[in-house]
Amino acid sequence: MAGAHVRIDNRLIHGQVTVAWTRRLGVRRLVVCNDDVAADELQRMLLPQAARGLPTDVFTVADTLTASAGAGVMIITKDPEDAFRLIEGGLRPEVVNVGNVAPRPGTGYTMVTRSIAVTADEADAYRKLAATGVPLVTQLMPQDKPAEFVPLLDRKGL
Repeated sequence: MAGAHVRIDNRLIHGQVTVAWTRRLGVRRLVVCNDDVAADELQRMLLPQAARGLPTDVFTVADTLTASAGAGVMIITKDPEDAFRLIEGGLRPEVVNVGNVAPRPGTGYTMVTRSIAVTADEADAYRKLAATGVPLVTQLMPQDKPAEFVPLLDRKGL
């Protein structure tokens, strides 16, 4: 399953994804990949509506791995652990892009960039993900220059 674009974004589907990224990457299908979201009937109904007509699936990690992915598919995970499980399961994206990760109330987080909040546990998960050898970058918008993600964690002491 090479060729799919993987983005970590806890907001899942929103304007940046449905407009800027899908156009730039030629995305023909979105896959939201998270076990909890896939188990939530309301989210399974609402997320495809947010995709503005783009075919959208809401899958567990296991279902994402068995679905046909490849060029033209953008997989959006809610957190780094989901992305790690995909790669551990055999997915081979060219890159994993850390997009928007909004802070969650009640968690001790550090703002790594103006749009990415990271807890200590998530920092460990990002490092584990980077250790797979798949490039881990952050690139908020397609016109932005991608930045290696682990050095950003290092600079923040995570």
